[in-house]
Amino acid sequence: MTFSRNLFPEFTLFAALIICLTSLPVAAAEPEWMSDSLTALETQLVAEHGEQQRRRIQRGIDQVSEFWREEDGGRVEFEAFVGRHFAGDDASLDEMFARFEKLLEQLDGHSLEILLAFREQSDLDLGEIQPYDEIFAAYDPFAHMSDDFFANKLAFAVLLNFPITTLSERLDQGESWSREQWAQSRLADRFAKRIPAEVQQAVSAAGAVADQYIAEYNIYMHQLVDDDGERLFPEGMKLLSHWNLRDEIKGNYSAADDKGLARQRTVQKVMERIVDQSIPQVVVNNANVDWNPYSNEVDGGATSNAPEPDTRYKVLLDSYLAVRQLDPYSPTAPTHIERSFNEGREIPEERVVAMFEAILSSPLLERTGRLVESRLGRPLEPFDIWYNGFRARGEYSEADLDAITRKRYPNAAAYEADMPDLLVGLGFDKDRAEELADNIVVEPARGSGHAWGASMRDAKSHLRTRVGPDGMDYKGFNIAVHEMGHNVEQTISLNDIDHYMLQGVPNTAFTEALAFVFQARDLELLGLTSPSEEAKALTTLDDFWGAAEIAAVALVDIGVWHWMYDNPDATPAELKEATLSIARDVWNQYYAPVFGVKDVTLFGIYSHMIHSFLYLPDYPVGSMIAHQIEEQIAKSGDLGAEFERMSLAGNIAPDLWMKNATGKPVGPEALLDATARALDVVEGQ
Repeated sequence: MTFSRNLFPEFTLFAALIICLTSLPVAAAEPEWMSDSLTALETQLVAEHGEQQRRRIQRGIDQVSEFWREEDGGRVEFEAFVGRHFAGDDASLDEMFARFEKLLEQLDGHSLEILLAFREQSDLDLGEIQPYDEIFAAYDPFAHMSDDFFANKLAFAVLLNFPITTLSERLDQGESWSREQWAQSRLADRFAKRIPAEVQQAVSAAGAVADQYIAEYNIYMHQLVDDDGERLFPEGMKLLSHWNLRDEIKGNYSAADDKGLARQRTVQKVMERIVDQSIPQVVVNNANVDWNPYSNEVDGGATSNAPEPDTRYKVLLDSYLAVRQLDPYSPTAPTHIERSFNEGREIPEERVVAMFEAILSSPLLERTGRLVESRLGRPLEPFDIWYNGFRARGEYSEADLDAITRKRYPNAAAYEADMPDLLVGLGFDKDRAEELADNIVVEPARGSGHAWGASMRDAKSHLRTRVGPDGMDYKGFNIAVHEMGHNVEQTISLNDIDHYMLQGVPNTAFTEALAFVFQARDLELLGLTSPSEEAKALTTLDDFWGAAEIAAVALVDIGVWHWMYDNPDATPAELKEATLSIARDVWNQYYAPVFGVKDVTLFGIYSHMIHSFLYLPDYPVGSMIAHQIEEQIAKSGDLGAEFERMSLAGNIAPDLWMKNATGKPVGPEALLDATARALDVVEGQ
């Protein structure tokens, strides 16, 4: 995950802050004099700069007028500003663009350094979080940036000279644009909305609340008991929801004892109680009470088993209420859903949903399910959506893998020191591997792990993963390899890009895809596997099974956000019931026919739903992209060179990026075709 927080005493303080800011503001109306002024300015500027500039002049003054308010000045100030700041020739325009790129890099880079410093105690496993740490973490140095740039009119200088482009323009015309045109478009995107700082800060505060709620939502597994009082999990095991809980299910497919299935069923029950909020509040992040998740009794009844009071859904609802404040300032994408797809992903929601449905409706899901069932030797159970028995581990159990990684990486510094060799193992030459690794700092995460890319050249990227007191377990290593993929992409697409405004990739799904390329080779990096034809086929089936599961989860995430917009006055309890219903519906449509079980709610467990503001669709899209990338790497045979070439395409339109990278637009076809071939290989063994 390219970025990644618990019940804490000051939760109500932040919630109150958010709620007090949730009245929806209205954008200011255009001043009465504006229409006449536009006509006069167009005539004046065309006379000064020539008829060939008329289209630029019209678009520029229209863009400025759309955002100009009375507090920015009257007609005299407006006309003086436009007359002075219009760049009427190519040389002046190029100079302006170069200056903005240079200075915005400095502003972005140093602001991010402040943000990371203020969040350090909250994000990293550095001991207890104090009340003031929560306030520091909620502070966003970027929140006032837009306000400042409109107040000092630098934003208007951009709007006057560089075009804001629509999604349809980028899709229809972007393939013929130069790199500089794309970069100028991204510069204009920065000022395509005028959002007040208090609204930005409210969204940031909501994010900080949600992040911290999730980052310390741990279950102490040794405290779980069954009806016979037996403890199935080792002492000291602390699992974060949902990531570590899910990974515990995965790890028990190769359990060294005969308790793996019982542990998986227990984790599923824990998950169900988190989703429906019947989990006793006292057991969250608490190592001092025993809990039977089946009977829901705590300490044999000696301690209250009062459920968590729908806090999970209150956090989500408060996030929605905060984000909704952006709506009036986004006329072309007036909901977070539209902004998420049309602006964030630049792929329309309808197309994304259709891609997910193509995977979930494919007969390959049933066929793969039957294969999973035969490999397990028992009927499928709901938690088998996380089956990872396709991954070739040889004779290594989860405990074996934990022992290997803990010995190799006793702390975060050990992983950081090993990164050059890991990158060489992935296919980068030695000098380049050392250069890339030198740009990445490895730190122990409080949450599951995330990657923070730098925002100015030569600043460090930050890799965060969980490192226990006895070292980095296999889950932490697997996450670290994934986040390293993000960091390498972030480093290349920033430090080596031709235009700062094109840094990064088209959307989060692309950096997730590139991170998956690294993560899929984690066992190879430990020297435990070598890819045979069967192993490659099994990897493809693992990709497909995982892509289908996360596509279903993403459909739930999308459905929940639509429900919140349709029911803006809902209570947390109502949101909970709606989420459970949506999760059941998605399960019943796609998975009940395969599993033979109805009304399962596990698709509602993902923590991203609570703290990541409609992030989940990036994962299945990323899985499709990753498979397309893997096919290209297989053709080339040079992972390092292909990874660099693709990363250097930068932040252009998604389909254009993919055509440059692989020759085809984004889609599920490559994954589906490869899955069919893989099934033929594995079933024929």
